[in-house]
Amino acid sequence: MIRNYSELENIIVELNSYISKEQGKRERIQEQIEENNKVIKQIDNQIELNEKVVVLLQKTSEFARNQAKLQIESLVTNCLQYIFENNSEFQIEIEESYNKPSAEFYVITKDKDIIVKTKPELSRGGGVIDIISLALRIAFMQIHKPSIEGPLILDEPAKHVSNDYIYNVAEFLKKASEMFRRQIIMVTHNNYLSAIGTNTYRVELNGTVSHVEKVGQN
Repeated sequence: MIRNYSELENIIVELNSYISKEQGKRERIQEQIEENNKVIKQIDNQIELNEKVVVLLQKTSEFARNQAKLQIESLVTNCLQYIFENNSEFQIEIEESYNKPSAEFYVITKDKDIIVKTKPELSRGGGVIDIISLALRIAFMQIHKPSIEGPLILDEPAKHVSNDYIYNVAEFLKKASEMFRRQIIMVTHNNYLSAIGTNTYRVELNGTVSHVEKVGQN
């Protein structure tokens, strides 16, 4: 119970002081809310930017992958057509499985209106596989980033190619070495392939000892 005017004034002063303090708290809370809203907005902007970067990287990766795919298909196709003297085409099909790309290789042959699509291992025997493997090695070395330095080392690169086409293999290797300015070191039992070498060596095994003899130089 308020007894007099002076006591009432004291109560009013206390109330005003309390109100001022609460107003100060409210202002600090409002300032904190505004700061938090700014931080949230910055985070939202960063999330949006990150999402755009992810999309850009995905598109860039997809573009680079498609470019590499086209380059590999072109080189292998040219190799097949040059060696086997036909209209075969090499095709790569890329699919996404569990967020990881997987590739399948095919050989496409055309005869008038008929198109035959087969796996390399089912196309004209082992010779086609040998040539595709050879062309893929060259293609990967040429398009790899960063570039792969050093020679291309081959071990019987045309083991299953018939003698009808072995001369074409030799010419292809010679032209590929010149075009890409890359040394080729090759082990082979085929005289056509050994004949294209700038330097040719014969290795003979006598018991447990290998004898190396230089037999040719172009």
